[in-house]
Amino acid sequence: MKKVYLHWGIIEAATTRLAHDIKDSKIKFSSIYGLPRGGLVPAVILSHKLNIPYQKDDIDYGDGNILLVDDICDTGETLHPYAGYPQIHTVTIHYKKSAMIQPSFWWKEVTDNEWIVYPWEQANSKTIQDYKNATKGE
Repeated sequence: MKKVYLHWGIIEAATTRLAHDIKDSKIKFSSIYGLPRGGLVPAVILSHKLNIPYQKDDIDYGDGNILLVDDICDTGETLHPYAGYPQIHTVTIHYKKSAMIQPSFWWKEVTDNEWIVYPWEQANSKTIQDYKNATKGE
């Protein structure tokens, strides 16, 4: 698997583009929530760019339209539990077409053989295959 290392300039460009696309959607959002851990940083950045309050506690499903942010939609497992809620709109920086769900907004599509390392992660972060191999014996 090919690791792709991102720098903060790329994140700035990605979140600026996402903020523009979200504004263009004309959907009024009451709050923004970042999925721990990968979605926390981009959610805070988007909160500032869009002037939408960041929701630090659990999601309030009765609080209007919500932006739910993660860094990547890889398999789609982290976003899938929220798919049945029409007021929740998902946002990711990256998206893989092989995922079980498509985010409402994403910046860039990546291939299945790419492992994205974000600037808020350690440079030696493991790929999902590394984690799966490490847990096989458990």
